[in-house]
Amino acid sequence: MTEKKKYQPLDAMEYPRFEGIRTFMRLPHKSNLDEIDFATVGVPFDTGATFRVGARFGPAGIRDHSLLLRPYNPAQQIDIFEHCSGIDHGDLPIVPGYLRESHQMIKDGSQKIFNSRTTPIFMGGDHSISLPLLRAAKEEYGPLALIHFDAHSDLWHGYFDKKDTHGTPFRRALEEDLIDPARSSQIGLRGPLYDRHDAQMSAEAGLLAITGPELHRMGIAEAISRIKERVRTGPAYLTFDIDFVDPAYAPGTGTPEAGGFTGYDSLALVRGLTDIEFIGYDLVEVMPAYDPANITCLLAANIIYEFITLIALSKRDKL
Repeated sequence: MTEKKKYQPLDAMEYPRFEGIRTFMRLPHKSNLDEIDFATVGVPFDTGATFRVGARFGPAGIRDHSLLLRPYNPAQQIDIFEHCSGIDHGDLPIVPGYLRESHQMIKDGSQKIFNSRTTPIFMGGDHSISLPLLRAAKEEYGPLALIHFDAHSDLWHGYFDKKDTHGTPFRRALEEDLIDPARSSQIGLRGPLYDRHDAQMSAEAGLLAITGPELHRMGIAEAISRIKERVRTGPAYLTFDIDFVDPAYAPGTGTPEAGGFTGYDSLALVRGLTDIEFIGYDLVEVMPAYDPANITCLLAANIIYEFITLIALSKRDKL
């Protein structure tokens, strides 16, 4: 049997999965990043929300339902912790109700993780958190390819005369040259818009847009091929808004849109994104208060599990 890496979850055959501190997958809770390949990090901030609120409780809900995860991923045929070492880094500090101040704290708190070259996986929180995370990532890696799963483009110029909300992070990211539009994709866009111009925002910004109806028609394999062709080489960041998923499968979110995708679709799309140089991930907009039977939290935990699997596959393939 291959030796496991130093930091891994508690053994569920020795410690029942309902026991222990509620870290992601019951990983060790540590702040020291030495010998760490990945770190899960909570960002419990939702002051950027414009409709439902409650994503501040997303990290806790995701952690609670990550207890069901196990080290071996049969879909990818890999034992994660034979190839990478991971921790739960805890939550970044924020100030509820104060967006600009909290965004600065999120940037500062994530900066040391990016600088260490540990791969962070951030659990939101509303989608406004992606902006300070991308600001921190750019300082270490330069402009990034963005792979963005979402029902919404989040490219609006502002809401209520405010430039920073969960509907504007990627407009700001483009203005600040945090992302390279020529290497970036938005997948799953759908739902009613304010006017016809909104449907053109991604293309006008130079991003590849695969709308929800287009993705349903082309299928998962073709979408993965287009995303990879777009990214080419170089550092990339993946952001996953849980409202990409149809509300039948993920009701616990802030701005649900009909006509989305299944849990299986979501997992299969992430599984296909191998051989990309991901330097970070986030999953956002999970709201446990709107989540009957906790199915959104469970799916979110499994999507993050697939992020971790991509990290393990990358480590294995470099041997």
